[in-house]
Amino acid sequence: MRTSVVFGVAALAAALLFLTQATGQTTAVKATVITIEDLDCPSCAKAVEKALAKVPGVDSVKTDVKTQTATVMPKADTKVSPRALWEAVEKADFKPTKLEGPGGTFTDKPNT
Repeated sequence: MRTSVVFGVAALAAALLFLTQATGQTTAVKATVITIEDLDCPSCAKAVEKALAKVPGVDSVKTDVKTQTATVMPKADTKVSPRALWEAVEKADFKPTKLEGPGGTFTDKPNT
């Protein structure tokens, strides 16, 4: 039985790889993670989520009070401005200290 499970998983992986190559599309979406000073309560987290969700190109936002981070997922085939994300956090009256994403890693407000 173990062999058939391994074979089944391998076949599924091969099929997914084939479909990805056949369509010329990849499904990897790169998130941006923002570290935010004093993000320490659920209502603070909701305020940050709401501000980040308004940035053009943002699909979803998830905050984590324990790690003081916000993870921003872009819409498909969309680039989100690191500067716009940084400024959205500031507009919510919080201080971003680090932003890591497809546009690079920043510890100061990005230029773009």
